[in-house]
Amino acid sequence: MRSLPAIVAIGLMLSSCGQEQQEQARQAIPVETMTVRFQEVPNVIDLPGRVEPVREAEVRARVTGIVQERLYTEGTNVSVGQPLFRIDPAELRASYAQTEATLQRARATAANAAAVVERYRPLVSENAVSRQEFDAAQAASREAAANVAQIEAQLRSASLQLGYTTVRAPISGRASRAQVTEGALVSQGEATLLTRIEQLSPVYVSFAQSATDMMRIRRAIESGELELAAGKPVEVRLEFADGSEYPIPGAINFFDRSVDPTTGTVALRAEFANPESILLPGEFVRAHIVAGTRKRGIAVPQSAVTVGADGGSVYVLDGDGNAAIRPVALGAMVGGQWLIEDGLSPGDVVITSNLQKIRPGIPVQPKDARPQPAGSAPPAKSRRG
Repeated sequence: MRSLPAIVAIGLMLSSCGQEQQEQARQAIPVETMTVRFQEVPNVIDLPGRVEPVREAEVRARVTGIVQERLYTEGTNVSVGQPLFRIDPAELRASYAQTEATLQRARATAANAAAVVERYRPLVSENAVSRQEFDAAQAASREAAANVAQIEAQLRSASLQLGYTTVRAPISGRASRAQVTEGALVSQGEATLLTRIEQLSPVYVSFAQSATDMMRIRRAIESGELELAAGKPVEVRLEFADGSEYPIPGAINFFDRSVDPTTGTVALRAEFANPESILLPGEFVRAHIVAGTRKRGIAVPQSAVTVGADGGSVYVLDGDGNAAIRPVALGAMVGGQWLIEDGLSPGDVVITSNLQKIRPGIPVQPKDARPQPAGSAPPAKSRRG
C-alpha cells in the first residue's frame, strides 16, 4: 500500500509533461510574411526552342571524278573559298587542252577567211571578183568568227569544270565530317554530298507559341494590362537542359503573321551571339521571352515557394492565424522571385520563412516583411516549376 502514493505521483508528473508538450506544440511559431498585392512584373513566356545555324551550306560535287584528297580537318572552322577536297583533274585537263587546240585551229580559219574578204573588197569595184564570190567570202568569215566565239565559250566552260576539281567552301563556318573518302567516285549528275558547313555565330533559336496564347497576349495589350516597350527589341534568355543559363541574351528578329494549320502555333525566331560556339545547331533549349510588363502581376520570394512533383505551393495564413497550404501555378522566376499565374489574390498573407518548422494547421506569429518588387533585379536564372 505504501507504493500507491508513488504511483499516483508518477502519473501526475507524466500527465503534466504531456500537457506541457501539447502546449509547446500549440505555441505560435514566429514567421515572416508578406501581403500579396498587385505590382508591375515582367511578362516572361517560357517556350521550348531549337538552335539553328544562321547559314548552312551543303558542299556537293560539281564535276564527276575520283576524290584524291581531303584538304581540311573535320569539325574545324573554315573560311569562304578555302579548299576542302581535290578531285582528280587529269580527264578535265585533257578536255581543256583539246578544246584549247580546237580554238587555235578555229582562230586560224577565221583569220584566213577575214583575209580573203579584205583581198576581195577592192576587186569587187573593178569587177575582177563577182559580187556573189565576195558575199560568199563574207559569209565564210562571219561563220568562222562565230565558230571562234563558240569554242571560246566551250573553253571557258572547260576551265570552270577544271576549277571545280578543287572543291572550296562556299561560306565561312564549322565544317562537319566528310561524307566521302579518298578514292570515292563522285558525280556531277547526282550532286554527291561531300560535307556540310554551318555558320555558328550568330545563331538562331526557333520556337512556336500557340495561337490561343498569342491572342491572350494581344488582348492584354489592348486592355492595357500588358505594356510593351515601344521601339525596343523583345529580349530572350536561354536555359540549357541541365538548368544552366546561357550568359548572352538574344532578341526576337522574326515573328510569323500566319498560324500553322497543322499545329495551331505561330513561329518565332530569336538571334543570339555565339562567340564561343557554346550553342550547337540542333540543340534543344528553353527560351524565356521577356515580353513587356504586366501591370497587375503577383510575385512572391523564392524562399516562400515549395516546388514538388505536382507543381508549386505556398503557406498562407488562414482566418484563425494558422498555416494553410495553398497550391499555386508558377510562371517564371525573375530576380529571385516566382511569378504567380494562379492561386493567390491580393490580400493573401504568404509565409516566407521557417517553412521547415510549420505544418498545415499550426499557429504562427506573423511579422510583415515586404519583398523587393519583381524585376528590380536583373533577370537571373529563369525556370518553370
